[in-house]
Amino acid sequence: MTSIQSVDSTHDPKLRSWVDSANDTGCDFPIQNLPFGTFLRQPRPDRRVLPAIGVAIGDSILDLRMARLIDTDDMNELIAATPEERVALRRAISEGLAEGSDKQAAWQGALVRQDAVTMQLPCRIGDYTDFYTGIHHATTVGKLFRPDQPLMPNYKWVPIGYHGRASSIGVSGQRFKRPQGQTKAPDAAEPGFGPSKRLDYELELGFVIGRGNVLGEPIAIGEAESHLFGVTLLNDWSARDIQAWEYQPLGPFLAKNFASTLSPWIVTMEALAPFRAAFERAAGEPQPLPYLDGAANREAGALDITLEVWLQTEKMRADGQPAVRLSRGNSAQAAYWTAAQLVAHHTVNGCNLQPGDLLGSGTLSGPKPDEAGSLLELTLGGKNPISLPNGERRTFLEDGDTLSLRGFCERAGAVRIGLGEVSGTVVG
Repeated sequence: MTSIQSVDSTHDPKLRSWVDSANDTGCDFPIQNLPFGTFLRQPRPDRRVLPAIGVAIGDSILDLRMARLIDTDDMNELIAATPEERVALRRAISEGLAEGSDKQAAWQGALVRQDAVTMQLPCRIGDYTDFYTGIHHATTVGKLFRPDQPLMPNYKWVPIGYHGRASSIGVSGQRFKRPQGQTKAPDAAEPGFGPSKRLDYELELGFVIGRGNVLGEPIAIGEAESHLFGVTLLNDWSARDIQAWEYQPLGPFLAKNFASTLSPWIVTMEALAPFRAAFERAAGEPQPLPYLDGAANREAGALDITLEVWLQTEKMRADGQPAVRLSRGNSAQAAYWTAAQLVAHHTVNGCNLQPGDLLGSGTLSGPKPDEAGSLLELTLGGKNPISLPNGERRTFLEDGDTLSLRGFCERAGAVRIGLGEVSGTVVG
């Protein structure tokens, strides 16, 4: 059996919802999407407020428990369902929200506006592994530090990753302090200590694990996607100056674990079915080892997601000026490894993944300069500052800057769906 989801009636472009805002052109959350999230209603003095599980539909959220679709408030329990159970739940939600559904009257009371709730992290993240799948990012950054050998010899054979810090992952809207640590200038005799002066963002996708595996039992490449619940936007903030001094020989540490920001919405693998792409290595590139190779992965293992980076400085915000787009690229062109390959590699040694575990893609930069997924690349290590429309310049992030990532899928014959937005602000 293939673990790649197929297109079905829930993806029908003609399908419309009785929630009018879901039918708006360009809406991130039409009825063909139905991403999952966890939210808190506005509290009442006489009532303790507990997180609820919902599905985004237009500008609203359907509370799944109030709609009698689930009997749990634990997202990790829900995402651990079998693929068959997940497909059945998606179909029930779609049919109930469809125009003309006999559920409309009963479900009206289970709807709440998104701007009337507080979004939470979509699930409990027990473990977080950050990979390095963006080959254009890896090559560009490698050239800055190793002009003669941008990529290490193992890069095209092994999906490189490191174990990140789950406790400092926050939901979109996160405000975090500029990290402090040791840094060392090239001409300095010894390191100094202080706030990072080269604070950066990383444009990533996060892959959320659904079903786990038993310790000692690897997940085969052909079954890997049945263990993936969905995809979310992820910004893995990075202190480049701290990173440069600390990462030898064991890799990132304090430069990465001070904050990571996640979108509140998980777009399911089922919703992404119309937006798959072939996974193809260019001529002359090494082919994956057998445990990382499979017919379904070659045919449709890649995800065709447009990704954008937007910046609003404190001055822009004070002057009433909107955010400006810094870059725009595509995940299918950026990633050297697929999500299924990450799962297969992560477990090939017997490592056990659990529901809610998060796998970061690493920075997804395209081959062109305006497709870069970090300021490190956009400014070539700080050598070429970027100019903003209001006259400000940036090499790295400054206090008060709000950085936002956006993503969406668009293809002929399918309705556009979005991943929403993830934003975070440096507060100094």
